[in-house]
Amino acid sequence: MSSAERLLSRLESTDVWEGFKTLLPISSFVVVFGVAFGLAAVQTGLGEISIVAMSTLVFAGAAQFAVLKLWGEHVPLIPLIITVFAINARHLLMGATLYPWLRELPRAKRYGVMLVVSDANWAMSMQAFSRGEPGLGLLFGGGIALWSSWSLGSWMGIYFGSATHDPVSWGLDMVMGCFLLAMVVGGQKSLRMLIIWIVAACSSLWAYWCLPENSHVVVGALAGGVLGAVWIEKKNEH
Repeated sequence: MSSAERLLSRLESTDVWEGFKTLLPISSFVVVFGVAFGLAAVQTGLGEISIVAMSTLVFAGAAQFAVLKLWGEHVPLIPLIITVFAINARHLLMGATLYPWLRELPRAKRYGVMLVVSDANWAMSMQAFSRGEPGLGLLFGGGIALWSSWSLGSWMGIYFGSATHDPVSWGLDMVMGCFLLAMVVGGQKSLRMLIIWIVAACSSLWAYWCLPENSHVVVGALAGGVLGAVWIEKKNEH
């Protein structure tokens, strides 16, 4: 492995701390959604320990909210599993895109990092890699910041959630989408990337209109991911 590859795969305590501080501002919005989830979970009938344990161990906000809609005296297990898989299927592609750098880590570290991967820290780490900078500190440190904020918000929602029962009315549901859009706009720009995003977007829209609920997440991710894997960009050799 070359020195440049070792640099990109670096994961030291200073990198993790910098990643934590970088993602801390966006994490404040995650707290608000955690509060909303805690309140919604209480109203659904989940116990305090179950709510905190779910957010701490699962750390998947959209999937957790979806589960609440299916929760009741008789939980439909198969639909619940399908729904959670559909919403979180994008993590399969996230892992694939991160593999060139994660593979240089020991197995324990590799899976430890992946435990806290979410949309925001994945996007920022990929942007760092595209600039030729190490991104695993952003991935892990930023993930810890987001995970801590989500867990804290869920706990707060159990006791103080009534003040923020509807974050959508504040426009907070747009924060993460705008953040990820900014990451895309500020990322690599080429005809290849433009076509990949267009194909993913069109595929997702088609699935949203024509296929079952939440399937657009899987279809869009697979369409963009497969095209990106097949269409390998040739690098200029000097």
